[in-house]
Amino acid sequence: MEQDLVKSSLFFTDQRLCSAEILAPSQVRARIEVAVLNFLKTLTSPNPAVSNLALINRKSDNSGLRQGLLSEVSSVYLSHSVCTRSFMRAKDAKPFTRVWMVMAMCFRIVGEGKLVTQRELFYKLLCDSPDYFTSQDQVNRAVQDVVALLQCTRHSLGIMASSKGAVVGRLLLEEPGEQNVDCSMLGQAGYAITGDLYALNRLVLNSDARYIIIVEKDAIFQRLAEDRFFNQIPSIIITAKGYPDIATRFFVHRLSRTFPLLPILGLVDWNPAGLAILCTYKFGSVNMGLESYRYACNVRWLGLRADDLRIIPQQALTQLTLQDVKKAKSLMTSKFLPDSYRVELAIMVEKGERAEIEALYYHGFDFLGKYIGKKIVRADYI
Repeated sequence: MEQDLVKSSLFFTDQRLCSAEILAPSQVRARIEVAVLNFLKTLTSPNPAVSNLALINRKSDNSGLRQGLLSEVSSVYLSHSVCTRSFMRAKDAKPFTRVWMVMAMCFRIVGEGKLVTQRELFYKLLCDSPDYFTSQDQVNRAVQDVVALLQCTRHSLGIMASSKGAVVGRLLLEEPGEQNVDCSMLGQAGYAITGDLYALNRLVLNSDARYIIIVEKDAIFQRLAEDRFFNQIPSIIITAKGYPDIATRFFVHRLSRTFPLLPILGLVDWNPAGLAILCTYKFGSVNMGLESYRYACNVRWLGLRADDLRIIPQQALTQLTLQDVKKAKSLMTSKFLPDSYRVELAIMVEKGERAEIEALYYHGFDFLGKYIGKKIVRADYI
């Protein structure tokens, strides 16, 4: 009876969750040393063999969506199911070796107290081991494998996010020992969001905004900044200039935790890629399921949506590309996609058309702010 009660509790459910921990440099180095010692132990045993690497499985069938108990934020999680990298399988031999090479590099980086970007890491590995590293994607996958093996965050490994993000609007940034930054007094390029998550975490945030607005495109961000839209509708405006990087997502997450009553609204193109961007902010991704809860936020879809097509001329619509169709099919199979988003996606596919935010300029360059303001006043977001 007691065992059944435990199994039905939230605490038992939480045991399925597998997360990447934030660790001190000494703890990271200790985990790497243990991995190496276990590997050597297998090699020097009476029946020597090359041990497999047991990694947390980063596949959709090992993922789920968890709901915060005290918030509306949902995020992707991974369970403790593992997959293996085996040196004895031809297709895994090089990926297996790359994991050890990235771990060795991280051991050095953490020991020196440095932070490097994945781009910097790629060029260092390319120069040191050109037979194993020929593309950035190989490094990115190896880093994800190390996170899945050691179950610690990439920032703990000394790997810093490369940030494209910027913020402008009703936000005051205070960092101990540094000059304060008033984001309402900046130019249209805004304040560049650093890739150092520790620095982002140290910021003291103050704001009188009523909304947080995420925009997909830098050009739209600059238009709103130039028009000082954040003074018309008191807001904080953020962009990652396309697909969101980790630092921008972390920054939005921090804003959501600091100002939990502020609605977070997303403005993206009406196409499958725009919807994928919105969902990445909202839930995170399966590939980063060990860390998604650190970056997810309850963003609502402001626009563009199917209802907005009535104010966009037909000649401004374009046909879905093959890449769009492929992305739409992938999203349709996602178990995380909300029903209201699924309906929008179905309309896109049925029409075979897409619309970009810039199509609103048909009504004049000042129409964008009017469009956003009207939708916000009407609470027209899902």
